[in-house]
Amino acid sequence: MSSPDLRLDGKVAIVTGASSGIGAAAARAIGAAGARVALVGRDDGRLAAVAADVPDHLVLAADITDDDAPAAIVARTLAAFGRVDVLVHSAGLFEPVPFAQLPAESLDRQWSTNVRAPLLITQAALPHLDGGASVVFLSSIAGHVGFQDSAAYCATKGALELVTRALALELAPRGIRVNSIAPGNIKTPMNEELRTTTDYEAVCNAVTPAGRFGEADEIAAAILFLASDAASYVHGTSLLVDGGWTAR
Repeated sequence: MSSPDLRLDGKVAIVTGASSGIGAAAARAIGAAGARVALVGRDDGRLAAVAADVPDHLVLAADITDDDAPAAIVARTLAAFGRVDVLVHSAGLFEPVPFAQLPAESLDRQWSTNVRAPLLITQAALPHLDGGASVVFLSSIAGHVGFQDSAAYCATKGALELVTRALALELAPRGIRVNSIAPGNIKTPMNEELRTTTDYEAVCNAVTPAGRFGEADEIAAAILFLASDAASYVHGTSLLVDGGWTAR
């Protein structure tokens, strides 16, 4: 029996949130595995910095919550590379606030970025996905367990968990795999302020069996696995990469 193949030669991937954090790490890992990568984010400069480490790339500056963004992202990727094989939905928004003070605008922003946009991008790409394609959503441990002061965020990540299962059932007959990664506490720009201005990191480390925050590259490795043919029999799963957090 041959070893699982983590190469992505000849494949084309769209990675949202590619300008920083987990998305940037995923774009680099997928590019290093041989795929051509469309890097999607809102900041041209930061995207360009990441793209410098991706051998064959397309930079797509876009706000994924815009109504016309999903179709435009897919169309520009097809124009540049002629196909789409992998979708990695890394873009995310985290706005922790006590529920009693939760503005409707914050709920809408998190829902639009974390759920609506990835669903619509997947829908736009669907006519162009063939057998062997892989869709990877970025969920969270907050889609598995509750987090205080994060009701809106938990709502979005819980939604992605069931979106993953529902689409897996619908698309598996076409040979399209749909899965999610549920990261634990990972060092990214999204939580940098919390880590540097509060005792958030120390508190999390104390209740994480691994005793530390994870790194974006550790999530990128899991994304690469799900994107590759090594995960050819993995459908509808949520892969927890959380240092043992949810095992407590």
